[in-house]
Amino acid sequence: QKLQTVNAETLLYEPLEKPSFVVDSLIPTGLSLFCGSQKIGKSWLMLKLCLCVSQGLPLWDMPTMEGDVLYLCLEDTFCRIQDRLFRLTNEASRRLHFAVASCKLSDGLIVQLEDYLKDYPNSRLIVIDTLQKVRTASKDNAYASDYGDISLIKDFADRHSLAVIVVHHIRKQNDSDVFNKVSGTTGLTGSADATFVLEKEKRASDTAKLYVTGRDTPYQEYTLRFRDCSWELVERKTQEQLAKETIPDVLFRLVDFMRDKEEWAGTATELLAAMRETETIPTVITKWLNEYRTTFLNENHIVYQYSRKKHGRQISLAKRAALRLANATTSVKKKPIKAIQI
Repeated sequence: QKLQTVNAETLLYEPLEKPSFVVDSLIPTGLSLFCGSQKIGKSWLMLKLCLCVSQGLPLWDMPTMEGDVLYLCLEDTFCRIQDRLFRLTNEASRRLHFAVASCKLSDGLIVQLEDYLKDYPNSRLIVIDTLQKVRTASKDNAYASDYGDISLIKDFADRHSLAVIVVHHIRKQNDSDVFNKVSGTTGLTGSADATFVLEKEKRASDTAKLYVTGRDTPYQEYTLRFRDCSWELVERKTQEQLAKETIPDVLFRLVDFMRDKEEWAGTATELLAAMRETETIPTVITKWLNEYRTTFLNENHIVYQYSRKKHGRQISLAKRAALRLANATTSVKKKPIKAIQI
């Protein structure tokens, strides 16, 4: 088969269809991994999601793309699913379908899903709960096995432009990056279009954090509370909001300090004195000014410069417009007078 290519000019100028979301800004079409420890409440959240999509109702405050939904509850029974429905809703849609048994990936699951889509071509979402129930134990290379299993499901999702969520577990060991806790190799998370990790600080707590990252899904953090068998949204933080939280408070106060000034110059000690700051030391403010000069300070139109002089280390702050004006003034040169010959 001939290699299909596209040239850069076409990519630059031709409008292409953007990835669509089954849940706006959260769950894209394609393959997503939804991970969490055992008995944390993953299935409750998946059922809530399925109910919302099948009825076209928002998940929390985010619109959903209404359509048929298939939930493979491979660790449950119909009786248990019924009990959960009793607790979650008074009204359900005929567009939500359940199965408690299926083939494994190696012996016909994809064929079963293809047959399901023939009967329900307007499907938007399929949930497989859990990955382990559709895998076949393999003694081969672990990475290759993980990558191969996930690639089969992803190929199916991409071909039909629908969202497939695979529920999976996390490891118990601690890691500063929650996505490194996903059980298995990076062949799983590397193949997925989006990865979700649901985690509690304490097992008995009714609150949890949902961490989200993906190719077309910006990094987000959700604080959720489990109440009346349903995960409710407490707080949502976008990547931009999380980035702002890491910015030292003193820099926000520096922006306020510069609000009525075009320029300021002096030592770090003099700057802190002028700002009436007592909790920050000169070396730290100097470091932060340099660290955030191209991001936070630049976004607030403040230019930071630093120089060493005989009387100490000099800090210069200027509003960007004022700096341009100063540079333009110093760069203007008088034109030489041309002699006119008579």
